[in-house]
Amino acid sequence: MLLFKEESYKIIGRCFSVHSNLGFGFHESVYHEALIKEFESYQIPYKHEAKIEIEYKDEKLEKKYYADFCCYDKILLEIKACAHINDEHIKQVLNYLAATKLKLGIIINFGEKSLKFKRVILDK
Repeated sequence: MLLFKEESYKIIGRCFSVHSNLGFGFHESVYHEALIKEFESYQIPYKHEAKIEIEYKDEKLEKKYYADFCCYDKILLEIKACAHINDEHIKQVLNYLAATKLKLGIIINFGEKSLKFKRVILDK
């Protein structure tokens, strides 16, 4: 069974819409702005640049990270505009999931001719 199937399909569908309208080759910030418009149009709840706090030995560190989007309060969405999704991107999302205690992250790459995505599941 696919984790958060319906929500994932809605998010990925909006990403495909952005990619089909803009194509590839823009900076990530362009895709962020377009996705915000899509999410608002389709009433997909999201937080843009969602703050992630890091804990070390039960204490919050001052250093914070920011996930590109958190949708439905349960899916992290990381946007890329690069040649391909690599292991470093996957590790980044796994760290974000561990820090937020969320289970599903989706990496979207707008940097290729065809939109590519990867679902990342934190399985402890």
